Amino acid sequence: MSLPLPQTVKGDSALDRLEALGLELPVLADNPYYVDHRAVDSSIHIAGQLPFKDGALLGQGVVGRDVELETAQELARHCALNCLAAAVQAVGDLDRVRIVQMLVFVASGPDFGLQSRVANAASELLIEVLGENGRHARTAIGVAGLPLNTPVEIQMVCTAV
Repeated sequence: MSLPLPQTVKGDSALDRLEALGLELPVLADNPYYVDHRAVDSSIHIAGQLPFKDGALLGQGVVGRDVELETAQELARHCALNCLAAAVQAVGDLDRVRIVQMLVFVASGPDFGLQSRVANAASELLIEVLGENGRHARTAIGVAGLPLNTPVEIQMVCTAV
């Protein structure tokens, strides 16, 4: 059984496609302890992003116990959006971003085996917005807990094109 591939949203630029989805790149808050991105040679490492919007964490709890799968998927999409914002800080333009790897952490119990379905929502957003530049290598893992009791955290490696 093959899965349907996500489609790129119609639009002239990645920013147009993002806006067609009703989304905009957020402004990331500064943190005195770490940076949101760090370039090493041609790679840009994006720090783990939580589902913050306008300074508020959008959810807390353990997926499969306190948080429904669909909610976790929306939170993953928001984490990916925050990663894109950090990538744009690094390269200056959303059209120059290529995702190389995404690591998705899902706070979940030992009996929850749908971490990849949570991650699929973030992957889908990246492909919808960036097209082929959004396709990436990926790992999705379940963890016992995440910072601030968030259900999802996403870390990325990207490059400029």
